[in-house]
Amino acid sequence: MTTTNHQPPTNNQTDPRSPSSSLRESAILKIRNSLRPGQQQMADWYSGPLAVSAVPGAGKSKGMAAAAAIAIARQYQRSNSSRSSERRQLVVVTFTRSAVANIKAKIREYLRNLSLPQTGFVVCTLHGLALNIASRHPNLSGLQLDNVTLITPTQSHRFIRTAVEQWIASHPGHYFRLLEGIQFDGEETERLRRQSVLRTEVLPDLATTVIHEAKSSGMLPEDLRRFSEQTIDNYEILTVAAELYEQYQNLMRSRDFIDYDDMILAALRVLENPSARRIEQNQVFAVFEDEAQDSSPLQTKLLQILATDPNNPDQPNLIRVGDPNQAINSTFTPADPIYFREFCEDCNQKNRLATMDQAGRSTKIIIDAANFVLQWVNSAYQAKSQNFPTPFRPQTIRLVDPDDPQTDANPQPVGRGLELYTPRDIHHTVQLLSQRVIELFAQAPNPFSAAILVRENRQGKWLAEALAPVCKEHQITLYDVGERERHSHVPQEILALLQFCDRPHSPDYLKAALEVFVERQLIPTQDLNAPASVPEEFLYPGPLSPPQPESVQKAAHLCRSLLRARMELPLYQLISFLALALNYDQAELATADKLAERVNLQIASHPSMTNMLGILSEIVSSERFEPVETEDLEARYTRSGQLTIITMHKAKGLDWDYVFIPFVHENLIPGRFWVPPQSQFLGDFTLSEVARAQIRAALHNQGSLPDVTQAWEQAKYLKTAEEYRLLYVAMTRAKRLLWMSAAQKAPFTWSKPENLQASTPCPVFPALKRQFPECVV
Repeated sequence: MTTTNHQPPTNNQTDPRSPSSSLRESAILKIRNSLRPGQQQMADWYSGPLAVSAVPGAGKSKGMAAAAAIAIARQYQRSNSSRSSERRQLVVVTFTRSAVANIKAKIREYLRNLSLPQTGFVVCTLHGLALNIASRHPNLSGLQLDNVTLITPTQSHRFIRTAVEQWIASHPGHYFRLLEGIQFDGEETERLRRQSVLRTEVLPDLATTVIHEAKSSGMLPEDLRRFSEQTIDNYEILTVAAELYEQYQNLMRSRDFIDYDDMILAALRVLENPSARRIEQNQVFAVFEDEAQDSSPLQTKLLQILATDPNNPDQPNLIRVGDPNQAINSTFTPADPIYFREFCEDCNQKNRLATMDQAGRSTKIIIDAANFVLQWVNSAYQAKSQNFPTPFRPQTIRLVDPDDPQTDANPQPVGRGLELYTPRDIHHTVQLLSQRVIELFAQAPNPFSAAILVRENRQGKWLAEALAPVCKEHQITLYDVGERERHSHVPQEILALLQFCDRPHSPDYLKAALEVFVERQLIPTQDLNAPASVPEEFLYPGPLSPPQPESVQKAAHLCRSLLRARMELPLYQLISFLALALNYDQAELATADKLAERVNLQIASHPSMTNMLGILSEIVSSERFEPVETEDLEARYTRSGQLTIITMHKAKGLDWDYVFIPFVHENLIPGRFWVPPQSQFLGDFTLSEVARAQIRAALHNQGSLPDVTQAWEQAKYLKTAEEYRLLYVAMTRAKRLLWMSAAQKAPFTWSKPENLQASTPCPVFPALKRQFPECVV
């Protein structure tokens, strides 16, 4: 373990051993001694940079809260000794709003123990911090917050779609080159189908990916154009990406819209001004960052500037805490664990790396299993390829010391602690899982928590339906997190169907409506581009039209029923009708009723479909239709005596006594990086992933940019590595029992769970069974 230098107080600091501060120093020492060695290194910090690499369950939040309280106490001492009225504050930055509330409460508790005012610090998300800085200097940031609207750019957002349409109109030659793909015979139906794929899938996906990647790294469209000169491909992918990015930026500026990356950029514009930078830096004595592995380059730059002391600019007062092995967002956000790894290596060279490798969360067998997965995956990758870094940073989770202050640290296992099953199929999986749940809930005399972690929301929905009768019979509370999240999609789904009802011959609106039906499992999964490219023939086929397959007939019948309702029902009943047509459950129907009441109220004076669509579009685009939360979400997810169904991604940062991970199959973890059949006319790759890999290569200074083939291989590696890290995160959520299964038969896609076929387990699952034969059930 690398240790940091415990730096003694400088001349302008109060000596902690002086009689005037002996009582408080005694309280500080008591807090420090209640921490583990890695946490103590944070508490011993006085100034300068410090990297803290922490394993799952090491107590990052507790260590950061304790270190923050001690740093605030020392800041009070310095201010008192210098008799200065100026009070600098500590800035604590974390990833989510729920984590903000959690760490704020812990810091306040420590400050109470130190008999200090519960002030002198601020806890916020990165974007909240950026917004505060930008709003204090509107002339420098360029953000007039009263006049702007915040959005999250997604593939379906109207600005993205508009940017795509504008690009197509202004670059017909380039668009035709994409339309031709690798082979094209000029057939009209195929041309229409490809147009639909490009306009509604390929180009919006490329725009969304590149905008996220480029803006979060400080890149401008001209930077992408410059990079495009370093690589050659038939489609000039980075050139197209730069033009889409530029169109999007122009649209945003013209409508006074901003996205989350604009907040960071606005704050950085403020800090480029020497006077404003000094003002902001003089208000802060240090910055502590949690979940640092999830930061983008611009976010890191913002924190480093803010943490810099103007009088000592070479040493930012910055503590960054994270775990590169828990980086599970980098394939769909600009976050990349490489940046935190580099920070750790830089601090290590300066003897300023702290390693929190002791974890008291899990029982020994679970820790052994997680360590084995990390080592096995790294070994497999080293044997396969030397061209890419290993998915995991070599770091072993260790048990805590016998005298560890945490109560019930490394608890005794329940049953075998680790249980590995190979059910016949997914239905047998439910039988085995429900049987184990019933046993655990019947045996446990004390309150405990349990969760089923799934890779996809569709798995969670299927499991919730399958387990509901059993849980009801045995009076077990079942909480499906995905069900609540689906309620937030109600406005978007209703808008998509109403837009189709208003303009049924629009290929875009028809396809959007069909996508809703597929997502709600009202029609079978199918290529939606074919019917969307010929709306009239799809909706009302003539006598000479080719026969429609059964799946297409079902979709067309559902669409025609919506159009009849549009003609026959009054406007104020449409939303309620659509909610029933989508087979919403009770909670979703309540959400739809709330939405209908709001919309109908706003259009009461001028009722029309145009006004209704305008109101709904505003609600969806500005993301202002959120349910009121009555309690902390994390507390709801981990409630004692409850069986929670939650995705692996959302489970990060949480833990339960018993964790069930079913369906550990190769087609999901690590998954196969595949090209959707409808876009294979472009080649054996996707434009968005090639662009992402090329942009990251440029950011990482890899020299020449990879060509299309190399970029696609890099994208596949990033995906596979992250999926294994996701499994590692899921396994380390368990305290007393980890239950895992890989059924012999499972659906290839969970949109059709009834279609079972022979399924291969995730490669690490058989290795776990060989390593821990006593855990095979």
